[in-house]
Amino acid sequence: MSRWVNENKRSHRCGELRDSDIGKDVTLMGWVHTQRNLGGCIFIDLRDRDGVTQIVFDPDIAGAALGLAAEVRGEWVVGIKGKVRSRGKNANTRISTGAIEVAATELEILARAKPVPFPIENEVNASEETRLKYRFLDLRREKLQKNFILRHKFNQVVRRTLDANGFLEVETPFLIKSTPEGARDYVVPSRVHQGKFFALPQSPQLFKQLLMVAGYDRYFQITRCFRDEDLRAERQPEFTQVDLEMSFVSPEDVQNVVEGVLANIWKELLDVTLPTPFERISYDDSMNRFGVDAPDMRFGLELKDLSSVVKGCGFKVFVDTVANGGVVKAVNLSGSGEWSRKDLEELEEVVKPYGAKGLAWLKIKEDQTLQGPIAKFFTPDDQANLKQALSLKVGDTAVFVADRLKVANAALGNLRKHVAKKRALVAKDQFRFVWVVDFPLFDYDEEAKRYSAAHHPFTSPKPEHADKMLSDPASVKAQAYDIVLNGIEIGGGSIRIHDQALQSRMFEAIGIGDVEAHAKFGYLLDAFQFGAPPHGGLALGVDRIMMLICGTDSIRDVIAFPKTQKQTDLMLEAPAAIDDAQLTELAIKLIEAKKA
Repeated sequence: MSRWVNENKRSHRCGELRDSDIGKDVTLMGWVHTQRNLGGCIFIDLRDRDGVTQIVFDPDIAGAALGLAAEVRGEWVVGIKGKVRSRGKNANTRISTGAIEVAATELEILARAKPVPFPIENEVNASEETRLKYRFLDLRREKLQKNFILRHKFNQVVRRTLDANGFLEVETPFLIKSTPEGARDYVVPSRVHQGKFFALPQSPQLFKQLLMVAGYDRYFQITRCFRDEDLRAERQPEFTQVDLEMSFVSPEDVQNVVEGVLANIWKELLDVTLPTPFERISYDDSMNRFGVDAPDMRFGLELKDLSSVVKGCGFKVFVDTVANGGVVKAVNLSGSGEWSRKDLEELEEVVKPYGAKGLAWLKIKEDQTLQGPIAKFFTPDDQANLKQALSLKVGDTAVFVADRLKVANAALGNLRKHVAKKRALVAKDQFRFVWVVDFPLFDYDEEAKRYSAAHHPFTSPKPEHADKMLSDPASVKAQAYDIVLNGIEIGGGSIRIHDQALQSRMFEAIGIGDVEAHAKFGYLLDAFQFGAPPHGGLALGVDRIMMLICGTDSIRDVIAFPKTQKQTDLMLEAPAAIDDAQLTELAIKLIEAKKA
């Protein structure tokens, strides 16, 4: 079989031939997509990653190849030789090679195949578990192959664009020191240094800062990162990011470079021209208007704080919530007046996972009065104030959450996305980028009763806020920025701390003492003593970006060999146990895991 391949080199791929090739002698190789025996002639659709070509075995010219053609089945690997001819009035306009077919004179079976567990078609009924178990078959589907061709082009555009902007591609280590801050590290035991462990990087953060100290000025890499996070939808334990860092820059400098990269990607992959610069909104504005820090701005349904409007109304839940320091926020679900009580009650299930205890609602009737379970608690003046505050008109429905600000924002912020999807308010091919800037530098941990770094402890405060890091940490804003597309964060970055004294103040603010700081990050702090330039950067999430470019709802469709939501690889059957000899060599003893 290999001898046949050696002596008959492939002349074309299965998606290349056109009517301009009519009359040529060709050699094709690929997988049998379908085989049809029409009594005299046998037709085979031959497939490779570039497309499909119809092969016809005509009894007058196919000779011995006709008998072999009758034998082959779907997904067998074959090679054929023949002549290109026109399909005339039988042309298939649905495929790129539909104007021609190849009249075969020779057929070689290169590999037989067992019956496949699901058809190799774009739309299959097989479960995701089955498709992931046989991922090598799933990847043969045209839809997925197009995704990975686009992903390849994505990488090339990134490299060309950043190279043209003076960036150097530098690889950083995968085996590093564990410094858990936020998500858990994946740890790797050392055989040579028994009892000690490496960690897999959650990002190349410290290395890219060290490269700036080393004078490399502009760095990037397309790299794998690892986070041992709790099980969540659309998260993978290993993921890919475009990581970049720049010296002597402001946030705007980083944002301009990233906008150029994204504009080139959208133009080359989708032939879409993105208007730049992208819109910028503050974190506070995003939370107030959209309830989340990754706003989908393709539609309205913005949140309104009605606390001052309802604090004196007759509805005790609203009054007590405001009196106890909470808020009452609402969204006008404009044009949803036809929704039934059952439809609106079902929305309660959407907000409950975010901590909301319930969802109140009101409709505007034809006579301009309010209708709903809580309407009786509002006087005519209250009703007028609500209608004005929410711009309510006949046919509108308002939904309310009364709770702590964090809960109300999360509940209604995610509700508006749910409603927009349910009502198909946005087109799939609509792209709305926005920068969210001026994030808080600190988060307050209610359980630990202390502040922690909102992003990571190397993020620089805004210069005018640096003096308040210890005295008023809640008010300090960071020089941090996220790039958001259609309500999904696709990247984030910041200007970094490059001054050792400021870095020490940051550690003090989050409860990390000098001894602990040097034990975890001593090499970075030492580097700062030898001349560190002002620097900043960003990382783009490749998997999320490709999911949006490819128009799929799952990042698993753009990762060649993904894990399940339970962090397992069904094809490899990993993670898996290792044998006692390996454990002994690593000086590891297993104990029985405690049951949850």
